[in-house]
Amino acid sequence: MAQKPMDVLDSSLDQVVLIKLRGGREFRGILRGYDIHMNLILDEAEEIEKEKPLSFETAIIRGDNVVFISPSEQR
Repeated sequence: MAQKPMDVLDSSLDQVVLIKLRGGREFRGILRGYDIHMNLILDEAEEIEKEKPLSFETAIIRGDNVVFISPSEQR
């Protein structure tokens, strides 16, 4: 049976995910929570940049900016 998008997010809780936003920004962190609008809470987050990654203890990402969410094996 096919999984619903929220089921996939639920299975990614407490896992490292890669998030790509409109405008090309990318974040990696531990998914701690989400809501029906795909607003996301990431712990130990970092914005992936070409020169120097920016680190955040906690990041809240607004769902309407999210292009995709993917499991990440890196940390």
